[in-house]
Amino acid sequence: MKKAIEFLRTTYLRGPNIWTYRPVIEAWVDLGELEDFPSNTLPGFFERLTGMLPGLIEHHCGVGERGGFLERLQEGTWMGHIMEHVAIELNNLAGLQTGFGQTRSTPVRGVYKVAVRARNEQVGRAAIVAARDIVMAAINDQPFDIDHTVQQLRDLVDDHHLGPSTACIVAAATERRIPHIRLNEGNLVQLGHGKAQRRIWTAETDRTSAIAEGISSDKDLTKSLLKSVGVPVPEGEVVDSPEAAWAAAEDIGLPVVVKPTDGNHGRGVSMDLKTREDVEKAFEFAARHGSEVMVERCIPGVEHRLLVVGGKVAAAARGETAWVVADGVATLRALVDAQINSDPRRGTTELHPLARLNLDDDTAIRNELARQGYTPDSVPAAGQRVLIQRNGNVAFECTPEVHPEVAAMVGLAARTVGLDIAGVDVVAEDISKPLHAQGAAIVEVNAGPGLLMHLRPANGEPRPVGAAIIDHLFPADASGRIPLVGVTGSTGTTRVARLISSLLLMAGRHVGLACRDGLFLDRRRIDAGDASRWDAGQRILINRKIDTAVFEHHPAGILGDGLPYDRCQVGVVTDADGLAGLADWHVVEPDHLYKVLRTQVDVVDESGLAVLHAAEPMLVEMADLCDGAVVLYALDGQLPALAAHRADGGRVLFAREGQIVLADGAQEQIIAPLPGESDTGDAAGTLAAVAVATYFGVSPALIAAGLEAGLGMSRA
Repeated sequence: MKKAIEFLRTTYLRGPNIWTYRPVIEAWVDLGELEDFPSNTLPGFFERLTGMLPGLIEHHCGVGERGGFLERLQEGTWMGHIMEHVAIELNNLAGLQTGFGQTRSTPVRGVYKVAVRARNEQVGRAAIVAARDIVMAAINDQPFDIDHTVQQLRDLVDDHHLGPSTACIVAAATERRIPHIRLNEGNLVQLGHGKAQRRIWTAETDRTSAIAEGISSDKDLTKSLLKSVGVPVPEGEVVDSPEAAWAAAEDIGLPVVVKPTDGNHGRGVSMDLKTREDVEKAFEFAARHGSEVMVERCIPGVEHRLLVVGGKVAAAARGETAWVVADGVATLRALVDAQINSDPRRGTTELHPLARLNLDDDTAIRNELARQGYTPDSVPAAGQRVLIQRNGNVAFECTPEVHPEVAAMVGLAARTVGLDIAGVDVVAEDISKPLHAQGAAIVEVNAGPGLLMHLRPANGEPRPVGAAIIDHLFPADASGRIPLVGVTGSTGTTRVARLISSLLLMAGRHVGLACRDGLFLDRRRIDAGDASRWDAGQRILINRKIDTAVFEHHPAGILGDGLPYDRCQVGVVTDADGLAGLADWHVVEPDHLYKVLRTQVDVVDESGLAVLHAAEPMLVEMADLCDGAVVLYALDGQLPALAAHRADGGRVLFAREGQIVLADGAQEQIIAPLPGESDTGDAAGTLAAVAVATYFGVSPALIAAGLEAGLGMSRA
């Protein structure tokens, strides 16, 4: 019996970090005695682990092909590495697909850092703990309930991860490299940063007006507005009693539909009513689901849901009625289970496009059976076809079938109500024909429509509804981004960040600044605490006023949180002197520090700029890592690194005879006098700030004025 692997620290790195651009769970684990027992020394371990998790065969690992990890497992690898792959597999089984993981040793024998991509913090933390327990069960030949563990992880996904509709929109934003920030524990998400941001709440956006939502929730008002612009709607009226409902039905003409005026998702709706008894029962049913009840003409045909985004049809789904055929022996309850609920597409989770039918809990189904003279326990005659559910099951993909006139009509309906995103319910016998030609009609226009029917249809291919919503919110030339500047190092970084912010403010920008002196919006300090960590950076990014943001990052913050953004326009690295303060992170060698500092350079955008201190050879080496351009700076203009960069046509800044000189290749320009700071580190930091300012087009005159005034030099 081997002693369990011990967790020393588990950290959720929420932004780009030393491992990857994406959030990860980083677990420090102590293998203890297992440091002396790689996988190939434990008889039966391979068979037991792969028996519990057969999906491990899909892991490529360092071999680079299917089965690569199993090859490593048989050759012999250590338990930290194995935990990494088990955690990856558990995330995949829980529905959060990932493939990234890394395991590295530390200077302490038997202690490893295990990093695994974590799309959700709660699921990631639970997966790494479960991975340890599974590995130990395989080592000690003990039983382990994998199915129960996976279900627990799936429950965590349901409780804590974005819902599938919101997740598909966020995924489409990510595909276009539009960043996102989750603003609550639910589905309120910011897309983009600062003044370029938009917000969604599932399928509602910050363009969805409260007035339009109010109109859509009032079915009678909606019908009145649609009718006034020529959209076909069923004749109907609001009633206040069962007797009035029957009187309205007689006036309209049978059959009729009875429904709440402010219901949704088909709740309280009864269709194809032909008798007084049915109409009056339907009134009572509808009254329980809404504030008022409406009676309207029953339109012949099938229910369709058309998703309208920005006035255009993005997807369409058709409903199907549900029937059973009796055998003269089984009850309707049993027939429903055998003929309808046995369909693998039906279930109780969002993974199933069709819902299971429950005759005991669904009043609409029981009412439908009662109109036919049945109860759930009835045994109809053999061969009798019984209608179980008239409306619902709207999950059958039919977007290519939608007639252009129908698309135009539902687009008009959404615009008339005022919704930028709407679910328009159409009843028609054939959606490929114009509505007027077949007596079809639009029966509802809904705000905040569900997207699942289009993402997981019961037939056909999913529709790219997330991309349609993103394209609606962000035209092709919009990225949702504002310029971000990150400054890291260990010496003078607060001063550099404040000076950059001040120079950009002078140029007329609205700047958010997060640094160790506090949190600033333009020139106003709103928080006096240390604001150089992840959460403070997020506060800057959600502010709708700012068009530029500056962040100070200490290496310890990168190690403990990651960066608060995925990409930046400018990354500044001032020095490589911070090794002494990072021992608690097992960062004890220069190459360890290099990996931390390079995080700032790794996230510079292709159109952006890395600003690196050329007096630090380690930082000069980072130039090759930058996706964008590179500016090198140093007080000594004769440094070989500056000369080499200039010879390659690169941009450099240096000091000469008290002046700041900007050189592009062989061309030189005097920017401003260099303030007479006594500290050479401060003087070099001034060059870094000026490099950023010139990148953003701040004029030499403004830079000179700012430096002369001492902007950003003193603490608030």
